Amino acid sequence: MHENLQLQRLRIVYIYKILCEKTNASHGITLNEIIGLLADSGISAERKAVYADIEALKLLDSNITGSRGKYADYRLTEREFELAELKLLTDAVNSSRILSAEQSERLLTKIRALTDENSSKELRRQLRIPRRKVSFGSEVFSAIDTIYQAVSEQKQIQFKYFSYDMSKKKIYRDTERVCSPFELVWNDELYYLVAYYPNREKVANFRVDHMENVRLTDSECDPLPKGFDMESYLSSTFSMFGGEDTTVRLKFHSSLAGPVLDRFGRDISLIPDDEEHFHINVTVKPQGTFFGWLAQFGGKAEILTPSVRKAYAEHLRQILAVNNDEA
Repeated sequence: MHENLQLQRLRIVYIYKILCEKTNASHGITLNEIIGLLADSGISAERKAVYADIEALKLLDSNITGSRGKYADYRLTEREFELAELKLLTDAVNSSRILSAEQSERLLTKIRALTDENSSKELRRQLRIPRRKVSFGSEVFSAIDTIYQAVSEQKQIQFKYFSYDMSKKKIYRDTERVCSPFELVWNDELYYLVAYYPNREKVANFRVDHMENVRLTDSECDPLPKGFDMESYLSSTFSMFGGEDTTVRLKFHSSLAGPVLDRFGRDISLIPDDEEHFHINVTVKPQGTFFGWLAQFGGKAEILTPSVRKAYAEHLRQILAVNNDEA
């Protein structure tokens, strides 16, 4: 009896929930249908009482409308998010490399709850995307939260930093890093920390998914170097160029397994050529950014695809011509 009385007191809340879940601008619900759904939840109600509750809800939410006549119904015409906006959010979650399948589904369930049941069906979209190269675990999101906290409180952080070897095993640096965090950068679907690194007395970048056991220290952050321009630094360090995607075969010295896995993800196949070399097949944009990344490895990296090899050689010739002392 007491439970039923409590439900009666919550009747208006249940009615609003029904309008949110069952209606939209093009689909309404009748008074009788509302009464039936209330009964399914153990709430008995007369038409007059339900009508009065809906009129009260109209004062709370001007987006609740009702009609008169034989086919009279009630509906919630507008919501915080339009369906098109929810579709964009759904596609963004589906295409994100940093979310595991479980994390994606949790977010998608929450997004679907922002609209009615009929519209929710439209959000169960199958977006065709390439296989994810990276899927971060919960520890990465925890690290991101800690970094944001450190930036807000202007505290230094300490963490373990690692790379990968040919067997895709983690290789930890000899000592833990301590740095002053300034910015988190989202670039090419990866998080990077921009921080002042006192061991090298300069600003450095750290990939967040290569940082473990990130924690705050009691030390205050070091100031940025005098005259340092963060906007210019971010623009030059993380600039990306357009271009057509091209599948290429690349050959590397075995010592470069870590940087290759960093660049292309741990799902990439490292195919041995001999005891000291391996090759990979990847899709890239064969322009400035990619060529610049490759050039840092000198003779330890080689392009085997003829057309891209030719473009890379021309790229290097242009650099040489500009920087030739005899020019």
